[in-house]
Amino acid sequence: MTNDKHKGIARESLLLKSLPAEYVDRLLAMSSWHSYDRGETLFLHGETARSIHIVISGWVKLFRVAPNGGETVVSVFTRGESFGEAVAFRSNKYPVSAEAVTACELIQIPTSALLETMRKDLDVSVSILASTFAHLHSLVDQLEQLKAQTGAQRVAEFLLEFCEGSADSCVVTLPYDKVLIAGRLGMKPESLSRAFAKLKPIGVTINRNSASIDSIEGLREFALSDPANSWNKAL
Repeated sequence: MTNDKHKGIARESLLLKSLPAEYVDRLLAMSSWHSYDRGETLFLHGETARSIHIVISGWVKLFRVAPNGGETVVSVFTRGESFGEAVAFRSNKYPVSAEAVTACELIQIPTSALLETMRKDLDVSVSILASTFAHLHSLVDQLEQLKAQTGAQRVAEFLLEFCEGSADSCVVTLPYDKVLIAGRLGMKPESLSRAFAKLKPIGVTINRNSASIDSIEGLREFALSDPANSWNKAL
């Protein structure tokens, strides 16, 4: 069941917000809306991609399972974010599986509908390409974090994403379990625990599924500091 609020979130997504309103309305009218429970599968590795997904609420993870049974989290998406464009445009098979991390709602735009719109208007094609490049830049940023930041700095930046308002302190509700957070940040669960411990001296306290931050500015300064300082202390 959709409402104006759901449609508003879809219209403001990176994929659709730069498109002319009449095209967006037409695409939404041709799309399907789905609700998923936590742990429910959206699609599996190897299935043919026929639609593009936009998250309306909740969290979705993309992951792969190695031959030894180990799971690698490729990415995590939340409200207003889209995924599956690259494989859907070519009707390729999904290189990953998708699962609802929390209860969530999504819109699925048929690839055929979006391709037809792109063929009619060159500006639409340019807008879609721009959103695809934005996703690429996001992946580059994640790689940069892995190479240039310590684990504790990556966790600090992750927490800062959820700090809202003008107050200098806040309590952040962790959006999903710590194993998944570790996977998203390219860490093992035990490394995440050590990273949380390193944030305690600068005023970050973890209580089950929440993080109490005494100074947002102090946490930001730590995230932006030269990682060599931490590495030198470890020597």
